[in-house]
Amino acid sequence: MGLLIILVLGFIVGVVFTLISKKESIKPIIVSTLIGLILGVVFGMVRVVPAGYAGVVDFFGKVSPRPLSSGINFVNPLAKVINLSIRTHEDKETMNVPSKEGMNVALDVSVLYKLDPSKAVDVYKTVGPNYQEVILLPQYRAAARGVTVAHEAKALYTSERELLAQGIFDSLENLVGGRGVIIELVLLRAITLPPTVSQAIEQKLKAEQEAERMKFILQRETQEAERKRIEAQGIRDAQSIIAQSLTSQYLHYLWVNTLNQNPNVIYVATEANMPIFRVVNPDDQLLRKKPLQSKEEER
Repeated sequence: MGLLIILVLGFIVGVVFTLISKKESIKPIIVSTLIGLILGVVFGMVRVVPAGYAGVVDFFGKVSPRPLSSGINFVNPLAKVINLSIRTHEDKETMNVPSKEGMNVALDVSVLYKLDPSKAVDVYKTVGPNYQEVILLPQYRAAARGVTVAHEAKALYTSERELLAQGIFDSLENLVGGRGVIIELVLLRAITLPPTVSQAIEQKLKAEQEAERMKFILQRETQEAERKRIEAQGIRDAQSIIAQSLTSQYLHYLWVNTLNQNPNVIYVATEANMPIFRVVNPDDQLLRKKPLQSKEEER
C-alpha cells in the first residue's frame, strides 16, 4: 500500500511539472515516477514494530521463521508484517462448573496470560492472530470444570480455594503451554451457590467452628484443673513440712513475736519467770508517766 501511494504521488508530481514547463515531453513524468518508485522501495523496506509486539513477516504466504522485535526493521517491501501482542492480557470468564456433589456453581475466574515471543511465528502459522479464542478460552473452561468436579462446594469457601486456583493454573499450563501461550496467574474472583446450599454450608461451617471453640474451652479448663491440683499438692507438702518442725517452744516464740509487734503490749515477769521483756523507748516512758500528786490533791 505504501509503495502504491508513492508511485501515484510521483506520477502526479511528474504531470504537474510537465504542465508547468509547457513541454510536450514525457521524460519528466518518467523521471518522477522512477524517483517515486525508488523512494517507495526504500520506505517500504522500513517497518516499525510497536513496543510490546512481535512482528511476523508474511511474503505472499511464505512466513519468515524469525519474528521481528520491537523497533525499526528492514524487510521485503512487498511483504506484509503482522504485529502480535506479547503483553500480559486478562480474560474474565463467568462459567457454570460442577462440584463433587453434582451441583452447578457460578464461578468468576480471571486468567493472566501472554504470547511467547519465540513462538509467535508458530502461533501465526498454526492458529492465527486470534489464538485466544481458538486455543485458550476452550481449554480454559475445560480446565476449570475438570478441577472443580473433584472438590466439594464448601472448598470454594475455605482455604482450599487457593488450591483450586492452583489446580486450574497447572491444568491450563499443561494444555496450552506447548502452544506458545504463557499462563501467568489464575484468580478466583467470586463464587455463587444456590441460596439453600449456601446457607447449609454456612451453618455447617459455623457448627464446626463452635465445636473447635468448645475443644479449646475444655483444654483450657483441663489445664486450669491441673494447675489447681499442683498448687494444692504444693500447699499440702508445705504444711506437712511445717507440721513436722513445729514444737511448743517454736509456737510460743511465734506468739511472743506477734505480740512484740504491738506497741501497746509490755512484757513483765510472770510466775513462769519468763526472761523476756519488751524494750520500751525512754521517751515513751516519760510521756506515759503521770505527774506526782500531793496527798491533799489526792483527797
